[in-house]
Amino acid sequence: MAALGVTACSNSAKDDAGEITVYNAQHESLTKEWTDAFTKETGIKVVLRQGGDTALGNQLVAEGSASPADVFLTENSPAMALVENAGLFADINKDTLDQVPAQFRPSTGKWTGIAARSTVFVYNKDKVKDDQLPASLLDLAQPQWKGRWGAGVSGADFQAIVAGLLALKGEDATKAWLKGMKENFVAFPNNTATMKGVNSGQPDGGVIYHYYWFRDQAKTKESSANTGLYYFKKQDPGAFVSVSGGGVLESSKKQESAQKFLKFITGKKGQEVLRDGDSMEYPIAADIAANKALPPLAELQAPAVDPSKLDAKKVTELMTQAGLL
Repeated sequence: MAALGVTACSNSAKDDAGEITVYNAQHESLTKEWTDAFTKETGIKVVLRQGGDTALGNQLVAEGSASPADVFLTENSPAMALVENAGLFADINKDTLDQVPAQFRPSTGKWTGIAARSTVFVYNKDKVKDDQLPASLLDLAQPQWKGRWGAGVSGADFQAIVAGLLALKGEDATKAWLKGMKENFVAFPNNTATMKGVNSGQPDGGVIYHYYWFRDQAKTKESSANTGLYYFKKQDPGAFVSVSGGGVLESSKKQESAQKFLKFITGKKGQEVLRDGDSMEYPIAADIAANKALPPLAELQAPAVDPSKLDAKKVTELMTQAGLL
C-alpha cells in the first residue's frame, strides 16, 4: 500500500517523538485533517497507510505483533472487533475513554469510537410516497419490495448494517432477512452508486449511510435532487448507527504518541474537525454537536449495540450462504 507522510515543523516546546504509523480505513481527507491538526499541535509526524476496513483488519491480524502500525482507524466497527478478538489492541487510556459516551465505544475499553454514521433509506420522491415508506428495515424482505430497492452489499458499510441486524435479532432472523433480500434487491458497487440509481428512479429506494446524501445536498445535488431521506427510528435495525473506531496496537513501540493521537481526535479540536469539515459524519465525543445540517444524533432513536459484538466473519458467512457475496 502507498504511504502518505503528513508532516509539520516542530520546536522544543512540542513533543518531538518522531512519527507514528496509522493504518487508516477512514476517509483519507478526514484523517488528513486530523493528522495535520495533530502534528501542528504536538510536532508528532503521522504516516498514513490507506486501505479498506476489512483489508486492513485482516492485514493486522496476519501481521500480528510484527505489524508496523501504531494506530488503526476504521469507518465501521466490525473490523475493530476483528482485531480486538485477535488480542492485538492495548487498553485505551482512561482520559481518552472519558471523552466518549459509553454507547459509542465497546464495553471492553480496548478501542474507542471516533465518529458515527446513521443507516438511512434514500428514496425517489416520484416513486415512493410518504405513506408507502417501509416501517422497518425488515420490511424490505417482503414481496412488495421485489426489485424496488438497492444496496452496495460488497462493501464494509452495508456489512456493518447486517452485523447490527445480527446482534439485534439473532442468526435465524438475519438468515431469513438475507434470503428475502436476495430475492428483492438490486446490487450496486457502493453507497454513492446506490444513491445515484435511486435518484434516476432505478430502483425506487436504497439503504445507505446518511452522509452520502448530505454531502451531495451541500454541493451540486446532482446525485440526490430527486430523493428524500427516511430514518427508521424506533430502535429498528434500520436505525443502526455505525461507530467508526480507533485503537492502539499493543505491539506499538510508540505507545505514548499513539495514545496522544487518539486522545486528540476524540477531544474538542478533533471532533470540531467533524463538525466543521465536509465529511458530514457525526461527532460523538467531547460534547461537540453535529453539523447544523444534520438531525441531532440523539433524535435518531438508534438501537443499542455493543460495537465489540459486531461479528464480521459471521456476516460474511451468512451473506455468502444467501448468495449475496
